[in-house]
Amino acid sequence: MDIAIGCDEAALDLKNIIKQQLMDLGHHVDDFGVNDHKPVLYPDIAVAVSQAVADGSHERGILMCGTGIGMAIAANKVPGIRAATCHDSYSAQRARKSNNAQIMTMGSRVIGIELAINLVDIWLDSDFQGGGSTAKVEKIMTWERDLHALHQKEG
Repeated sequence: MDIAIGCDEAALDLKNIIKQQLMDLGHHVDDFGVNDHKPVLYPDIAVAVSQAVADGSHERGILMCGTGIGMAIAANKVPGIRAATCHDSYSAQRARKSNNAQIMTMGSRVIGIELAINLVDIWLDSDFQGGGSTAKVEKIMTWERDLHALHQKEG
């Protein structure tokens, strides 16, 4: 699988561990940064990873910051992206199975390394189930498309 990965300085160490885990599993990983502990504006990284997923060059993305929340908010601004913060096994599984989230976010100040590794495995092994969730995901995509078109028309 082609996976885009990125973080801010708070999650650099966790990102490097997750990146190695993914490569050890045989995935192709493109690292969108950061690569040092200098403070950055994480929305730039979130958008870069999200655009790589939205344009189809990467199947999934993983973003990390202190809480995972800011990365999720920024990633979800990119049309076509569904990013979910995952801090337990149930949310990691349901992010994919119920919401078809192509991007998972995690907080390095919220969860430990072993849990993060486990959550990535769960998320990667889960697929969208459709069923009752299909209409919900389609409705999200419809609102996204309609609101984007409205903003384009107004702008």
